[in-house]
Amino acid sequence: MASAITLIRSADLSDAAEYAYASVAPPGARLIFPAGSCPLNQDGSTAAVGDYAGQAAKCVENLRTALAAAGASLTDVVSTRVLVASSRQEDLVTAWEVVRDAFGDHDVPSTLLGVTVLGYDDQLVEVEAVAAVLDS
Repeated sequence: MASAITLIRSADLSDAAEYAYASVAPPGARLIFPAGSCPLNQDGSTAAVGDYAGQAAKCVENLRTALAAAGASLTDVVSTRVLVASSRQEDLVTAWEVVRDAFGDHDVPSTLLGVTVLGYDDQLVEVEAVAAVLDS
């Protein structure tokens, strides 16, 4: 199913960003607000301890699962926020590249943040998203 989301770009803003600057959900869309996707295994343990890329991949995997349970997929995502527990830009970029690549051509607006600490033991990455779908 094709996404109902429209990604907005502007020639008046920098083209250095690897994502659209805004997105629009169509009238009548049902919004989906998943909890922040954490790098947790099904047993509650933290996946890929010490590995920013591995944790970002697990976050995306868990986000896909949560979205599917709500009747959506990554192409229905309106925006994301990627939280990385690090003050090193290279760690943020490592996590971001995994998330960006998972979305492929659906380059939704996103915010990348370095934070002091996240909620689970050994957690380095969390991905928040908002999605919108049209019910058929």
